[in-house]
Amino acid sequence: MDKKKIALDRANELKSRIQDYLDIKDTIPYGMSSERQKRYEEKKKKILSILNATEENWNDYEWQLSNKISDLETLLKIILLDEDDINAVKNVGKKYRWAISPYYLSLIDDNNKFDPIKLQSIPTKLELIDEGKEDPMAEEFTNPAGAITRRYPDRLIINVTNECAMFCRHCQRRRNIGSSDNHTSKEELIESVEYIRSNPEIRDVLITGGDALTLSDETLDWLLGEIHAIPSVDFIRLGSRVMVTMPQRITDNLIDVLKKYPPIFINTQFNHPAEVTVEAKKACDKLSLAGIPLGNQSVLLNGINNDKYVMRLLNQELLKCRVRPYYIFHAKKVKGTLHFNTSIDDGIEIMEYLRGYTSGLAIPTYIINAPGGNGKTPIAPQYLISQGKNSIRIRTWENKIMDYPNKPTIDIKDLLN
Repeated sequence: MDKKKIALDRANELKSRIQDYLDIKDTIPYGMSSERQKRYEEKKKKILSILNATEENWNDYEWQLSNKISDLETLLKIILLDEDDINAVKNVGKKYRWAISPYYLSLIDDNNKFDPIKLQSIPTKLELIDEGKEDPMAEEFTNPAGAITRRYPDRLIINVTNECAMFCRHCQRRRNIGSSDNHTSKEELIESVEYIRSNPEIRDVLITGGDALTLSDETLDWLLGEIHAIPSVDFIRLGSRVMVTMPQRITDNLIDVLKKYPPIFINTQFNHPAEVTVEAKKACDKLSLAGIPLGNQSVLLNGINNDKYVMRLLNQELLKCRVRPYYIFHAKKVKGTLHFNTSIDDGIEIMEYLRGYTSGLAIPTYIINAPGGNGKTPIAPQYLISQGKNSIRIRTWENKIMDYPNKPTIDIKDLLN
């Protein structure tokens, strides 16, 4: 038996399985490409000129927040929109609020009408389709106190703000955006903390919104300190998309605040490789080097990332930034966002072409949120074909079918007696 020949034949077979991805990979827009980086620098320069600002302003997250573009006149000075796009922004703006940080706006490719950055940030006429629900997760029925949402036995959410660096067009909580940015009152936050203190089964607290990191460092320091001091709370999570939409927020002072209250985990939301920029990577690296684990919760979005190659590249790019792909969420049926919904088949195909084709670290869990707030439900390709008393039949990632023993568990104490 020529073992070397067998190994080489197998290696060539494996290479042939990934060749389709290698052929298309470089055609997918990704943020750290020299082309996108050059376009970003040009657009940044243009925005700074229009807003009469400096490089120092650009790197100041408070400037980014206070200079979100939310009017059509300014938008048209920065990016190219055709007549249909312009009418869509006007009409959608009468019903739904929109705003984009200067940073995120600078990532748009004007030459691509269906640019993934543009589709996530600029309103389209499809938002006016009057279907879906404003609150498909029934969060209004899961608020026992303060600003809490509770759907699970040992964990809960505190909704601390409705503010974001930009209003994603697929937002599941667009009903909360309102007409102005408002942080949750300190009275409601105190009530939320007291509820956690009075219910010691709560061991995991997620601070979100809106975007948790639009709170000031001082407010975060106070709130994290209050929760961290509760003995029954094991760890705190923060939900934030600023690494994607406004990476300037990850300041040294913020890092100093977060480091005071370990363990803290941050989950963010990169949806496309074009969002994984040099600036985004710097922000993620700063958090990781401070000992803060990062996870990514993509939303499966029609026309943006419902593609097995796009999602594979995204997850591989995220690992370069020390961000662990955690979930792929199936988009909820939120009014004004239904055009982003995909088939379940799209999600299963993506999972099918991740398993075995890339590192296990790059494989998240595909999740459907059960209607009515009934919890996260994992969806996966079927690898267990049949199950018997003594054996099971499985399917491998290469679609090989084989039997595997299913021996009964024997009590180790009986064996040792």
